[in-house]
Amino acid sequence: MSQRIKLGLNEKVPVELTAAQRDLILNHTFAGFELTDSLRAPLSDTKIVVHYTLSEIGELMSHVGAEANHSQNRQLVRELDRLYDYLGTFEERYEG
Repeated sequence: MSQRIKLGLNEKVPVELTAAQRDLILNHTFAGFELTDSLRAPLSDTKIVVHYTLSEIGELMSHVGAEANHSQNRQLVRELDRLYDYLGTFEERYEG
């Protein structure tokens, strides 16, 4: 296993999201404004890069996971599960 990158207190990491991932967060979760404000910027490409602390990533993961657990739409659940797994890679890569 590779060594995790140590982050400083409240240090943010870049998180690249596709437009579809961004839309999942904005349209299907109850994530608060403090987590979604930066996602509302106009897309200049098909991807957006936002910066989150590990704590914010964990909070975002909890919103994505909660929606996946409560949705009856199987396709939406699969998409949310993939997003959850992707966000989890940041917790595996970094330590705070």
